[in-house]
Amino acid sequence: MAHYIFNVVGPDEATRIALRDQIARSLKAGMWGVDVDEPHRDALAAGDVALLYLGAPDRAFIGLVKLASGVHDWTPDEDRRSVYANHAPGGVSLTEAENWDPAIPMAAVLAAIAPTENARADFEAGVVRITANEYATAIAVAATYAP
Repeated sequence: MAHYIFNVVGPDEATRIALRDQIARSLKAGMWGVDVDEPHRDALAAGDVALLYLGAPDRAFIGLVKLASGVHDWTPDEDRRSVYANHAPGGVSLTEAENWDPAIPMAAVLAAIAPTENARADFEAGVVRITANEYATAIAVAATYAP
């Protein structure tokens, strides 16, 4: 099992509100779009897990997913629903999904990670591979934010 961050960034407040809605629809549809030029695209596999992350200026984790498949072109049925998965030509199917409210600040997670790790708050890519320890730390911090 590999661990990832699915990074989503919106340039302004209106876009970020729309992104949150799109993410919720994507989770409900059990799909996550992955663009063809994403790093780690070909490495994503069933059983992998990913933290959902809203990048700057939010810098917060908003959920997690477990993958039911590796990346594949959408089937005709999935293609009809791909509007919920950021219009990518393909992506992964999800077997589990959690939408976190409240969001978990990246600063809280970074504060709990040993300084020897290369964890950071901003990413260029939409799919970022992380260590098992970074993932476990994020989950542990998230547990302290439970409503």
